[in-house]
Amino acid sequence: MPLISSTMSTSVTARGTSAERHRIIKPKRLSPGDTVAIIAPSSGVSAETFNRAMANIDSLGFKAKAGEHARGSYGFLSGTDKERVSDLHAAFRDPEVKGVWCVRGGGGAPRMLPDIDYAMIKKNPKVFIGFSDITALHIAISQNTGLVTFHGPVGSSNFNDYTKGHALDVVSLAKEPYKIEVSAVNAANASPFYRTQTMVKGKARGRLTGGNLSLLSSLAGTPYALNDLKGKILFIEEINEAPYRVDRMLTQLRQSCDLRSLAGIALGVFDDTGANAPKDGKPLMDVLTDRLGDLGVPLVYGLSFGHIRENITLPYGIEAELDADNATLTYLEAAVS
Repeated sequence: MPLISSTMSTSVTARGTSAERHRIIKPKRLSPGDTVAIIAPSSGVSAETFNRAMANIDSLGFKAKAGEHARGSYGFLSGTDKERVSDLHAAFRDPEVKGVWCVRGGGGAPRMLPDIDYAMIKKNPKVFIGFSDITALHIAISQNTGLVTFHGPVGSSNFNDYTKGHALDVVSLAKEPYKIEVSAVNAANASPFYRTQTMVKGKARGRLTGGNLSLLSSLAGTPYALNDLKGKILFIEEINEAPYRVDRMLTQLRQSCDLRSLAGIALGVFDDTGANAPKDGKPLMDVLTDRLGDLGVPLVYGLSFGHIRENITLPYGIEAELDADNATLTYLEAAVS
C-alpha cells in the first residue's frame, strides 16, 4: 500500500466567505440553573442509564428535563420516528429549555432528517450536544440553519474532570482563544490506537465540521451529505471498525466530497477497530495515511475525541486552528453568545 511520508509538511489558512460567516448562528451560553432537555434521538437506554444521564446534567449545574418520549423503546430505537422528531422539536420550541442534550447515540438519527423543522430550529437557537449517531443531526442542522452545535459527550457518558471541564468551557464559559491539548490520560494509554501521530505536518485554519465516520459516509448521496468543505477543518472519529471498513468509508467520502478543498483534518481515537483486526495499530494507520495523506493538508491522528472516556467538545461552524505538529486544536472564537 503506497504511503505518504510523515515528514511532509504544509500550511493552510482558509476562512469561509463573508456570506458564510454572516449566517453562523451562535446559541446563548448555558448558565447555572438553566433547564436542559434530555432527549433520545437514536437508540434508547435502560431506566438506570437514563437516570444517570439526568444526574450527570444536574452535576454540571443545570436542571435536567426528560423529553416526553426519551425513556421509550421501539425495537433498537427509543421511539418511532414521529416520537423522536417530536421530542427534538419540543425541546427547541420550549422557552424554558436553554439546551438540548442527547442521552446517547446508537442508531436511527438519519431517519429523522426529512421531518425536522429546520426553520423552527433556526428561530430558536440553543446549545445542542451529543456525538456518534448524533453526527447526522449535527450535519443536517448545521448545514440547514447555520446553528453552531456541539460534538461532545452524550448524557450517559462518563463525566470525568477532562470531559466535564472541556464541555463547560465551551458551552458555558465561552473562552477564546481556547487551546486544547491531548488528554494526559489518553496520552499515557498503552494501546497503539491512542498514540498521537502527525501524518502530515503543518498548521491550518478553518471552520469545524465532521463527526463519526460511519455517519458521514452514510449521508453521502443524500440531501444531508457533507457539502461546501472548502477551507474547513474536518474532524473524524470511529470505533470498532476493521481497517478494510475504514478504508471503504474514507474512499466513499473521497468519491462523494471534495476533500482536497479542506484546510486540514483532525482524527480522534479510533479505538477497538474490530475483533479480528491486528492490534498493533499499523494496518489502521496505513489506511488513514493512504486515504487522507495525499490531500495536501495538515493531518494528525489521536486527538482526544471519539468513543473514549476523556472526550473534548467540538463546536460545528466556528473558526479553529489545527496544529498537526503539536497535536493541538485551538478555537479562535467563542462558540456561544
